[in-house]
Amino acid sequence: MSNTLDSMLSIQQVSVRTGLTKPVIRKWEDRYKTVEPKRLENGRRVYSERDVQILQAVRNLVDEGMSIQQATTYALENVPEPIAQHTSSPISDYCFRLLEEGTNCNVPAIHHILQEAHHKLGILPFLDQVVSPLLLEVGYRWEKAQWDPFQESVCSTVIRDYLVGLRHEIQVPSDAPLILAACLPGEAHDLPLCILLLKARMMGYRGYLISSSPAPGSIEHLVRQFKPAVVLLSAMSLVPFQLCPGSLEEIDEFAHYNPHIRFFVGGIGAKSYLQTHNLQSVAFAEAIEPILEE
Repeated sequence: MSNTLDSMLSIQQVSVRTGLTKPVIRKWEDRYKTVEPKRLENGRRVYSERDVQILQAVRNLVDEGMSIQQATTYALENVPEPIAQHTSSPISDYCFRLLEEGTNCNVPAIHHILQEAHHKLGILPFLDQVVSPLLLEVGYRWEKAQWDPFQESVCSTVIRDYLVGLRHEIQVPSDAPLILAACLPGEAHDLPLCILLLKARMMGYRGYLISSSPAPGSIEHLVRQFKPAVVLLSAMSLVPFQLCPGSLEEIDEFAHYNPHIRFFVGGIGAKSYLQTHNLQSVAFAEAIEPILEE
């Protein structure tokens, strides 16, 4: 391991970077020799960037069903030594800092870092390289019970409020085409839609976001009321299809009778669901840019 200060990470920093608790990191060290951190004169563990990469690889392999020992053996054989001294980019540093402050539920610090990253990088790099990977990691930690619901809620709320504020700062004509965005009934994660609406705003569209987990039938009602040009639907899990079976098919039928409005659905859950179900009038979309550039 390099002796440079850049490679001397504390176990707390490694915990934030990998999503593993400090007891788990110590257990993997002692029992499986996953990593062998250097110790300072005071006995404190310090880790290298390669240690972080190995722990992240083992975590991913264990999640896929591999045993810890098998995952350790594979990671040690396949994670290469760094060719040059690691220097962290501003982007990775922003995510790291946001996760650290999110763990502590430090709302002012989270907001300050978001503002710093946005002003430093610009909106699109900020969304694609900071916010999106951050949300994936927050979701992972919540799903694996590494974060409690309060930590997830605090971090998500600050991010949502910041994105909404950014969207309102961008002026578009009052007669610009409208996008109506909604989670499917039963879906509570609306942050991906906040990102999409902000990108749409930058492309000259107005946007309206329906609150998460809308009641069945409310999306169709609001479409009739607002008469949007585009409707964006989202399902990040299979929960909506389990809690409200048939809701997407009902929207699909509604879309059939409103051919002047373009309907799209996205998200990991929707993608999985559509592998075994067919829609006639609602198209699946991976990204918003191709939709709005048509």
